[in-house]
Amino acid sequence: MVERSQKEVWKLTPWLVLILLLGNFMLMAFDAREITSGQRVIRVWTQTVADFVQSPVTTVTSGVTNYFSSIANLRSAQDENSRLKEEVYQLQLQVESTKGLEQENQRLKSLLDFKDESKLKVLPARIIGRDPSVWFDSSIISRGSLDGVKMNMPVVANGGLVGRITAVSPLTSQVDLVTHDKSGLGAVIGEIGTSTALGVVAGTSKRDILEMKYVSGSTDVQVGQAVFTTGQDGIYPPGIKIGEIVQIISGSATTPHQIFIQPAAKLGSIQEVGVLLYEPPPRPQFEQKLASPTKDTK
Repeated sequence: MVERSQKEVWKLTPWLVLILLLGNFMLMAFDAREITSGQRVIRVWTQTVADFVQSPVTTVTSGVTNYFSSIANLRSAQDENSRLKEEVYQLQLQVESTKGLEQENQRLKSLLDFKDESKLKVLPARIIGRDPSVWFDSSIISRGSLDGVKMNMPVVANGGLVGRITAVSPLTSQVDLVTHDKSGLGAVIGEIGTSTALGVVAGTSKRDILEMKYVSGSTDVQVGQAVFTTGQDGIYPPGIKIGEIVQIISGSATTPHQIFIQPAAKLGSIQEVGVLLYEPPPRPQFEQKLASPTKDTK
């Protein structure tokens, strides 16, 4: 073993002293305690240093966790939003279906009320088709000859006149609307039996507008008055409401009024109608012919 010289030992002495002092300081620091809490100082320092490291790590970790939690919550919110939209759509369908049933019940009730008021037998029917070739002035209904439908039977809806049957098959029938250009029916303004404002109602080139002709220009008529059938045309029974007057071009003692009528039935949106199983009474036939005003000369 090599013995160290005294000079080398003196050179190492300061380092040994420093090491001893540092060790002593560490032992003292490890065993040192705070006066107030009684905790070891080394533990407090260690915890303080750890806080500087732990705080940013915790911040970053929390941010990443919150980010992925936000994505998961957003996806969950989107799923819930889609589910709620589907529920709202289903509820809207139920509401619309309920409204449709209520409207259908109201229309059918109006047909029953008309039946009670007119004392005529009413056969309910549905509109199953419209003929575009005549600008919707005719419709196809779901009743035919097997149901007792016959030619020229009147058709009503919403308390007003719709038209008449012009073609019949076993299961369906065609209805010409009152707005048809070729239609014409006897009508009276006001109550039958008390009014003298008689005329003929026919369709016009304008949809949902009728014209009443041959009303004397000296007869007093007003906008808003109701127009009814007279039954003199041999097709429609008397007392069915045709519509109300919306415009009058006044005539004179020598020229008739031009009277325009809005139909009582909503012809553009009707879905259910009633066929009046009505046949006009036979017209009386004259047993004798009128005598000739001139005599034969021989």
